[in-house]
Amino acid sequence: MDHSVHNKLISFIWSIADDCLRDVYVRGKYRDVILPMVVLRRLDTLLEPTKDAVLAEVRFQTEEMEATELDDAPLMAESGYVFYNTSRWTLKSLQSTATNNQQILLANVEEYLFGFSDNVKEIIACFDLQAKIRHMASKDVLLDVLEKFVSPNINLTPNEQIDPDGYKLPPVSNLGMGYVFEELIRKFNEDNNEEAGEHFTPREVIELMVHLVFDPIKGGLPDPLTIYDPACGSGGMLTEAQNFIEEKYPVKSENRTSKRDIRLYGKEINDETYAICKSDMMIKGNNPENIKIGSTLSTDEFAANRFDFCLSNPPYGKSWASEQKNIKDGTDVIDSRFRVPLNDYWGEPAKDGFVDATPRSSDGQLLFLMEMVSKMKSTAHSPLGARIASVHNGSSLFTGDAGSGESNIRRYIIENDMLDAIVQMPNNLFYNTGITTYIWLLSNNKPEDRKGKVQLIDASLLFKKLRKNLGDKNCEFLPEHIAQITQAYLCGKSIERTKNDNDEPIGLASKVFNNKDFGYYKVNIERPDRRSAQFKQELIEPLRFDKALREPMEYLYAQYGESVYQKGFLKTVENTTLAWCEENDITLNTKAKKKLLDIENWLKLRNIYQMAAELLTEFGDKQYDNVNDFKEDVDLKIKRLTELKKAQKQEVIKITPAEKKTILDAVSWYDENAHKVIKKVVKFKQDKLDELLQHLGCEQADLSDFGYYATSNKNEFTTYESNSDLRDAESIPLNYVSTNQEANTNNSEIHQYFLDEVQPHVGEAWINLDSTKIGYEISFNKYFYQHKSLRSMSEVAKEIINLETKAEGLIADILGVSLTKIQG
Repeated sequence: MDHSVHNKLISFIWSIADDCLRDVYVRGKYRDVILPMVVLRRLDTLLEPTKDAVLAEVRFQTEEMEATELDDAPLMAESGYVFYNTSRWTLKSLQSTATNNQQILLANVEEYLFGFSDNVKEIIACFDLQAKIRHMASKDVLLDVLEKFVSPNINLTPNEQIDPDGYKLPPVSNLGMGYVFEELIRKFNEDNNEEAGEHFTPREVIELMVHLVFDPIKGGLPDPLTIYDPACGSGGMLTEAQNFIEEKYPVKSENRTSKRDIRLYGKEINDETYAICKSDMMIKGNNPENIKIGSTLSTDEFAANRFDFCLSNPPYGKSWASEQKNIKDGTDVIDSRFRVPLNDYWGEPAKDGFVDATPRSSDGQLLFLMEMVSKMKSTAHSPLGARIASVHNGSSLFTGDAGSGESNIRRYIIENDMLDAIVQMPNNLFYNTGITTYIWLLSNNKPEDRKGKVQLIDASLLFKKLRKNLGDKNCEFLPEHIAQITQAYLCGKSIERTKNDNDEPIGLASKVFNNKDFGYYKVNIERPDRRSAQFKQELIEPLRFDKALREPMEYLYAQYGESVYQKGFLKTVENTTLAWCEENDITLNTKAKKKLLDIENWLKLRNIYQMAAELLTEFGDKQYDNVNDFKEDVDLKIKRLTELKKAQKQEVIKITPAEKKTILDAVSWYDENAHKVIKKVVKFKQDKLDELLQHLGCEQADLSDFGYYATSNKNEFTTYESNSDLRDAESIPLNYVSTNQEANTNNSEIHQYFLDEVQPHVGEAWINLDSTKIGYEISFNKYFYQHKSLRSMSEVAKEIINLETKAEGLIADILGVSLTKIQG
């Protein structure tokens, strides 16, 4: 559609809101009326030419066939579309026969709406159009709105019209109507200070996506072919892909060109945009039943479908917490779309064969990517396989540590060789966000020369500035930019970025990586715990109280003393205690409240304290710098106290090993000069030792690097307690290569990295190999950063002097005196 015609049409529709709705709706609600009325008028214009034929078919079915229910198929055949209207009315006849009686007009309009086929009625319901119609009728503006929409000065039909002055009004194609829908959405949202691009993606971005998806296989497109968008919005991504294919890649046979069978599928959660999308599908002759409403994440609407292509711009930074109940049961993922088969470091599968592939609840964009991955048509069903283009922000590239849902998603996609390329786009390219965005390209049937590789394209500096911002959008891709990016992708090779005369990077850059380049091992490096210990009253006093409930328990004990241990007493002070907690901003959930007022919990803690108090009496103020000796002495003291009390027939204090550990932890502290804390001494039989060596992938002489320290006895080793505060997590590349010429080539990447990078600096550290997790992340900044040389000191000094001179000159002008006089 001609740009001037498009703008004129938008302006006319925009004026309807100002002329008719100003006193009926607040400005932010204009769109609630105008958008459904545009859709309604468009459908109405399409049905006008076949109105008489449809009514004749209705009479035939009801009078001659005596049908109690109308048959859809003949009515659709007569209308020429997959929808129809069986009422006697059109919008023009409603307006031309209307009187000043709003009730009669309202009844006629409702009869007209009721005459639509069920698929249009669903659209009307999603727009809540009947309620809007009634409201306009009650405010006496319904007829005014109808007059505007059927005005001979506006053409919303697919055919050329003549206005009252004899001028031609160009037709509005189905594609042009799609542009009108989306421009109206943008203008209404922008005018209402909402997110201007919430419902659609810039056209040039969609054009780039479809080039990247379809150009590599233009000679092998299937027919029919299917395209799916799990967050389809108003359908722009789907229809633009369809238009592109029909224009660029028609089906050619012998001497004629035929239309390709393209089947569009989508799902949308927003009622209004769903209604626009579905009506757009009807208008363009697509099957509207393939567009579903509802949450893509909560319900797998297309569980039985597999698609040739998926294109989407899913919402990012949007919480999916409300949908977790449909995806997870506690920590278990119950939706097969979001579980993936991944092995651990040793190649062993997870307990049930699958690992969690769900991101954090605050951002669900990767769930949409996994939804598309689950819907890819396999090469067994199509030689082409399937291809995906999906827009994401930077979070999808690197958020989530090794073993997290986000990392598992990246790992699954990359290790299965589905990630083909990622294109970084400029900031401020989208209407509703200024952040950096990326197009992910996936394929489950990569060409031979791209297998095992991923191409990263940095197009962040490739754009043209807009004269006027559209929401957050202040730049755009030109056709030559799209061609340049597409060619770089098709070439599949590295491209160095150039620089201008100011040493600033310009243009496009591309780099090709092996799949493994993005992977890493996350391994804990442990250091031994060294502790000193001493019984002190101030150290054992907190043992009366639960760590999580220390404040309220201290309050209760300070207020009521030993009374808190009397049965039933805590219930009598419940309200007072909870009131004190509220006053002191202490929030307790139901479980915590129950525990706070549980006499058994109080008695259990008092038991621990009393044992510690008796040990304090036994040990006095003796300090130990060897906790191993201290533990042995504590065990001996407890044993002696128990035997003594039994002999004296006194009540014996019994504590569990866990409670004893609580006491030991309370009276000991880290001391770098103290002895290492021994965890245990283990003696292996040879077969068990061999199993351990195989598990760790090392020689017996290297066992100390993994926390096993040989004693003087054969096959006997000491292990030490680790200190969590000194623990360090190292990220080790999957393809780590040592620069040490004497490196043992038989060592694993983890072991060699430890020998190169850790042991020289921390001699007593060891590798906790059982903590190893595999992660994947992609960092554009790391791969494409270009250092800009710092200016010389002389250049900086010269600039400072120039600025000072300018400043003095400005002051002289303000004061009205000469610069030489000031300097004198």
